[in-house]
Amino acid sequence: MRLGLILTSLLLLPFSVNADLRQYVASLEESQWRLSGNNPVMCRLEHDIPSYGKAVFTSYAGKDHNLNFSLDMWVKPDQVTQAKLMSMAPAWRPGVLSKEITELTYQKYFSGEVPRNAAWSMLAELESGMQPTFYYADWYNESNKIAVGLSAVNFRRQYSEFKSCLSSLLPYSFEDIAFTVLTYESGGTELTRYAKSQIARVQEYLAYDQNVDLVLIDAYTDSYGGRSINQKVSEQRADSVKDFFVASGIGQNRIHTMGHGEKRHVASNQTIDERSRNRRVVIRISKPL
Repeated sequence: MRLGLILTSLLLLPFSVNADLRQYVASLEESQWRLSGNNPVMCRLEHDIPSYGKAVFTSYAGKDHNLNFSLDMWVKPDQVTQAKLMSMAPAWRPGVLSKEITELTYQKYFSGEVPRNAAWSMLAELESGMQPTFYYADWYNESNKIAVGLSAVNFRRQYSEFKSCLSSLLPYSFEDIAFTVLTYESGGTELTRYAKSQIARVQEYLAYDQNVDLVLIDAYTDSYGGRSINQKVSEQRADSVKDFFVASGIGQNRIHTMGHGEKRHVASNQTIDERSRNRRVVIRISKPL
């Protein structure tokens, strides 16, 4: 019975058993998982693969339950390569059958990426003690076959913390706050009620994302009142937004402000609604790719 199971498992392998197979997987002593990102804007779970690179699961703040997986290779593919991702039983679990998770394509000079659903399947297989394994032909010599496995040893505790991090991610992403328009009540620096909720959301995100390197604040007014007065009002509005962020712990060296007064209207000034659209502060945020 046991021999039959072993033969069945061999038949499920993506390459012939006669092919030379070079394997990369952490040993029992080497296998470690670590939570390298644990905050409301990003959760990251990493696993080193000796002599090969590392496996990285990442999820970012946003409306969707996103999950990215990257097989970060020390030596990137030298050509487009077809690969197969299998769930394999580790050596100490003989008799457990393997199963295919997905097929994928490695792009030239890029790390291996896995679709979201397949990434979730990888986590489920690891949690059950299985070993997700990538099989592909060496791009320098197709007669050499490569197997790259993710060990489930020491996985569960870090995965528990990873799931806790996922539950705490903000329900909006960097793209949701990278361009924000705040509107004001007529005259002065009082934000509308909706704008107050918007700026609080931007502030919360900036407090956690240390990769943001620049916050541009541009303030504008409508055309009512004197031009010089409107210029000062716009500068005050820009400064008040900056002060709000600085008071929240955002480094002022990352924030640049400019008051534009009556310039660059986005609507005419004929109606109350149009004037309210011109009374605005535009926040633009950037960070390295």
